[in-house]
Formats: sequence, C-alpha cells, structure tokens
Amino acid sequence: MDPFAISLSIFGNEMDDVPFFDIQLPYELAINIFQYLDRKDLGRCAQVSKTWKVIAEDEVLWYRLCQQEGHLPESSISDYSCWKLIFQECRAKEHMLRSNWKNRKGAVSELEHIPDAVLCDVHSHDGVVIAGYTSGDVRVWDTRTWDYVAPFLDSEYEEEDEPGMQPYVSFVRINSSLAVAAYEDGFLNIWDLRTGKYPIHRFEHDARIQALALSQEDATVATASAFDVVMLHPNEEGYWQIAAEFEVQKLVDYLEIVPDTERYPVAVATAGDLVYLLKADDSARTLHHVYGQPVTCLDVSANQAAFGVKSLGWVHEGNKILVYSLEAERCLSKLGNALGDFTCVNLRDSPPHLMVSGNMDRRVRIHDLRTNKIALSLSAHQLGVSAVQMDDWKVVSGGEEGLVSVWDYRMNQKLWEVHSRHPVRHLAFTSHSLITANVPYDRVVRSADLDNFATHRRHRGLVHAYEFAVDRLALQSALPACRSSCDTTAGNSYDLALAFPSDST
Repeated sequence: MDPFAISLSIFGNEMDDVPFFDIQLPYELAINIFQYLDRKDLGRCAQVSKTWKVIAEDEVLWYRLCQQEGHLPESSISDYSCWKLIFQECRAKEHMLRSNWKNRKGAVSELEHIPDAVLCDVHSHDGVVIAGYTSGDVRVWDTRTWDYVAPFLDSEYEEEDEPGMQPYVSFVRINSSLAVAAYEDGFLNIWDLRTGKYPIHRFEHDARIQALALSQEDATVATASAFDVVMLHPNEEGYWQIAAEFEVQKLVDYLEIVPDTERYPVAVATAGDLVYLLKADDSARTLHHVYGQPVTCLDVSANQAAFGVKSLGWVHEGNKILVYSLEAERCLSKLGNALGDFTCVNLRDSPPHLMVSGNMDRRVRIHDLRTNKIALSLSAHQLGVSAVQMDDWKVVSGGEEGLVSVWDYRMNQKLWEVHSRHPVRHLAFTSHSLITANVPYDRVVRSADLDNFATHRRHRGLVHAYEFAVDRLALQSALPACRSSCDTTAGNSYDLALAFPSDST
C-alpha cells in the first residue's frame, strides 16, 4: 500500500484543504510537496502556521526520513506512533556512537585463547567471530553478549588422534547461519550455527585448500585446491552438493563470492596474473590477463570487482588497482600509480563511488570512482598496510607491524591507535563495534610449557572485540561470548585509551 494512504488511514487528519500561499491544496498533495524537504526545512515550515505544523509533523514524512538515513530499515510505518521522536532518538544515538569512536570510549575484550595453540585465521560477521588454530580447533564467539563460554565446533577427527597431530586450520569463514573451516589436509567442514556444534557437511579435496570463500547472504561455499575451484550449495531438500566445478590454469591466490546474485552463484578468482569470472551455469571466463603482472589483492561488490596488479618488466608503469564491471566484463577504472604492491582493497563495504586500499608503501588511499583519482592518501603503517575498511566518515586500518589505526578522513586526522605484536590479518567494524585479529607469521608454538598471558601475547596471536555502544552489552543472543580469563576488566565500560596506550613498547 502507498505510504501516504497508510499515513492517512493510521494517523488520520481532519483537514481536507490546506492553505498554500494564495490557493487551497488537498492534504495529500501538500504531503507530496513536503516529502522533498529535509529535517531542517520541515522544522522551519512547522513555524509558519498551525496548519503547516500539522503537515510538517506528519508521520509519513518522518518515517521516510528515517528510512532515507538508514534508521530502523526493517520497520514499517505502523510500528511506532511518533516517528519524529524516533528520528531524534536515532540521531542522538548516532551522535553518541560517533563521539565514542572519536574519543576511544567503550568496552574492550580480549577473546580467550587456546593453550598451546597458535592462531591461524579469523573471520567475523555482524559481531560473531570464528577462529581456527594450529591444534585443529575451531571456536566461535558472539561479541554481542558477554556472559557465556564460547563453544568449540567439533571437527569429527578420530578421537584417538594425539593432541597436536590434527591438521592445522588453514581458513575460516562465517555468515549469519553457517561456519566453514578448511584444513591443511584438504578437508572442509561446514556447520549450521542454528543446529549444533557438529558439521552438517564434510568435503574432501585431494590437495591442500588454497582459498576459501563463503557468501554473506546465502549458503554458498567456494573452495580452490590445486587447479580446481568448486562451488558447494544445498539443494531443495537441504543436502549439500557440488553446484559447479571449474578448472583453472594456475594455483588460485584469492577467491570471493559475488553478493546478491539471485539466479546462480558467481565467484571471482585470481591465479597469478589471471582473473577468472566463475558462473555456476557457465565455464570459467577470463576477466583479466596481462602476462607477468600478478594480482596482489581482491574484493568484489554486487556488480564490480577490484584487484591490485603488480607492474613488472623493463618499463615500470606503477602498481595499480583495476575496477571491472562484472556484467560487461570490461575494465572501468585504473586507479593509483604506486611503487609498492597493493596489499588490500575494500570495495564492498565502502560508501557509494568510493573505495579504500592499502599498500606496502605504508599508505592508505581513498579512491573516487567517479573521477578515477585519489581523494585522500594517509601515511599509516611503517611495514605496510594489511587490512582496511571505511564508512561515511572514518577509516580503520591495520598494519604488518600490528598497529590498528582509526582515522577521521574528512578532517585528515588520526583519532587513535592500538598496538599488538603480530600483523593485523582481520578487521571489521559496524557503527557500534570493531573486531581485530593479530595473527602470527610463525605457527610453531614456543615456550609451550609457559602457558601464561605474556607468552600468549608474544607468540599465539590475539583477537580483540571493541564495543562503543555500552547499552548493547546487556543484550542476549543465540551464540555465547567468551573473554580471556586474564582480562579482568572485560565487559565493563571504560576508556580504551587507558587500556591501550598509543605508544607501543
């Protein structure tokens, strides 16, 4: 039903005609005119007369403003009786969150480590974190609640296997309903987070799995092993099967599933200097290939793919990021001209017409896709940038030296930073939370007999969860959360600047 009709039926008004300068307009037509005004203009119009005040405070106008600014997107107009008040409350909460981000105010928790095991890979989705270890263990935390012990996901390896004999976890991925882990021996486990800790499907490759991808929207998993890329998807009865299988010419380095593809799964894979577009109903198609120019990073959105290309040869043209249209299968933009390799790029989470990238030359760059120019370049990390994400006002970057930095890119200013020993391999943030993971280069456990906090911090890797909306800390959810027993202040509200001083030691 039309929102205006809903407004009149639910929040009915007795006025039929509205004085509009020197003419009388029907109420519905006046609402149609006022819908083009923003919140400030509506406030000014409310001061003109009593009649205009009634129109300017009509529920459908403020409901539409809430939807336009992303507040309560799943709500309908009948859910609340005063949308103007709801809009004001959402704006106040948004201001509070932004202030907490800028001033490092909130709660921080260090997720509990596994004794005698080194962190191998970390991934997160909407505050739910999954981690894999050299012991073969896979663990899940829900950082939206702070009261329970985190579960292990059972790998179903033989019980008689001695500790330390299980294969390392190579990759982990998670979305709202599934968790996936790939192991060094070529096995793949898929868990349904809603049904329990035992795998619902187990798949085996003949060789080591080199890349793993999981759709953020549905139950599609893609793996790359040797010269094969396999897409897995459950059928209508819920049984997992191979949806598509592709053969590529080189070993795959990066693999991503394209979001929001309704008809069939689509993935993008890079293998050396080749970039493949993989559609489940077609054979592998070469999206890009320049001999001797390997791809160094990859990200995809619903209709584009962005990847870094290393320039080699007698004439060095500078390393670039190429943006391709997945529908037209052609290059749209060539961005940057850097001496260092592009190590990470984030296209999917960036605001419209913008993209952020990290480079080995220590810089974080914000690219304007409309002009194909660099909008901002930040000198960020001494040993190179390893992870990056941005929203409409800030950039969060991680470096090889273990530093996590938060920037207000509109002011070209670093807000704060925290440091841990190992490189930042994963970071993901929402409006109210931040997940960071420092994963070691070396997977050999040293000083295993000294299972204490100092040894763990030095050798085994760290996962931190930051919460900037303290009122969310009391919420409960289906999955539990876990904190390190050494972290006595976790879950309490305090200034992160006191817990993590800016100067690294």
